[in-house]
Amino acid sequence: MRKTGIAAALLLIGLSQPALAENKGETVTFAPYVGGYTFQGDQHLETSPVLGFRLGYNFTENWALEGVIDYLKTEGTRTNNKAEMVRYGGDLLYNFMPKNSFVPYLAVGAGGLNFTSGGHPDARLVANYGGGVKWFLAENFALRADVRGLNYSMSKIYTNVEYTLGLHIAVGAPKPAPAPVVVAEPVVEAAAPKAAPVVVAPPPVPAPTSTLSAEPATLEKGKTTTLTWSSANTSGCEIQPGIGPVPASGSKVITPAANTSYTLTCNGEGGKTTTSVAGVAVTEPVIKEAAAAKASAVAAGSRLALKVNFDTGKSIIKKQYYDELKVVGDGLNEQKNLKGVIEGHTDNVGSAKSNQLLSQRRANAVRDYIVKNFKIDKKRLAAKGFGQTKPVADNATAEGRAQNRRIEATFEEIPNFKADADQQPAKPVKKAVKKKVAKKKAAAKK
Repeated sequence: MRKTGIAAALLLIGLSQPALAENKGETVTFAPYVGGYTFQGDQHLETSPVLGFRLGYNFTENWALEGVIDYLKTEGTRTNNKAEMVRYGGDLLYNFMPKNSFVPYLAVGAGGLNFTSGGHPDARLVANYGGGVKWFLAENFALRADVRGLNYSMSKIYTNVEYTLGLHIAVGAPKPAPAPVVVAEPVVEAAAPKAAPVVVAPPPVPAPTSTLSAEPATLEKGKTTTLTWSSANTSGCEIQPGIGPVPASGSKVITPAANTSYTLTCNGEGGKTTTSVAGVAVTEPVIKEAAAAKASAVAAGSRLALKVNFDTGKSIIKKQYYDELKVVGDGLNEQKNLKGVIEGHTDNVGSAKSNQLLSQRRANAVRDYIVKNFKIDKKRLAAKGFGQTKPVADNATAEGRAQNRRIEATFEEIPNFKADADQQPAKPVKKAVKKKVAKKKAAAKK
């Protein structure tokens, strides 16, 4: 208990003297450190220890500039390849609460990075950002913890993380100037003049103010918009038409049926009022034009990307995509001189064989749905799966893989097609020939 009390007393004494533990300006700083370095996952490199050194100068108690160099060794997570890295550069620091013994800071900097793997050196520019804390244990001595994010470009932008713990030693702080000696002047008492009475005028009554806006200000019928308002120096507000009393500020989602002008009215002191107006324009939804634009995509020589997504490994079409397939069905019924192919495509996740089979099943499902629900002749619509063989984007990214998992439809004109072929009766050529031959035989007998 006695030792614990002594330690607590020493700690209180240290905390009660912040002038002996602070971040001072016009000092040179030395900061050796050790820590860890973690690589971005797709670099396939082990997290490794790192050691380094910082040399800096505090221009003021807040601003500082540091040079840095550190070094590490690591190896691959998939292979036994060894790798070495040396980083160097400069950082700009801003120290918060520099008069305290506990000084947090932010840092940003840039420099170079030399990376050697398998005997092949590679130099890159690197940018870093982060921060840390300094805990001063004495006037010019502190423990220091630091975390940095490091960005550099190879085949893409990589982000690594370095976290360190070390010392902070400052030298060369200027000594404070001695306090000036103040000589007290003799005090001569004088009779205080009587103060004139002070007349305090009542403060002016502030005028009420308000704002009102609608976002969006133009919308299709049946859609919603948001009214947002605010006011100052008011005691009561309302919005008309159809809303009524509202708080001094806020927002409300509404569904106007027609063009409407909304007015916010607020009352202030002394009978003053303020008003703000926001108009909302309501338009009829354009349905026929949109359908015609989609139907026009079904044409000879065109390629139509269908927005149809499937669950992983499945080929069942969801109801939400029926309207997308209706475009193809309606287009083929309107243009009976066309035939088409439904194409299935996948990304490269999984084996090429499984992707080929999955793309064929999905193409078959789309083809069968259109044939059945829109009464299309099976001979006019084929299905073909291409698997992962025809990507339209980079499979190395999630966005690219999503674009490659697609259904497309292509169309071409049926050769020698006649639009009225079903309505024209066949010409009885053979019967006409037989009648002519019979007439000739009858004439010969005569």
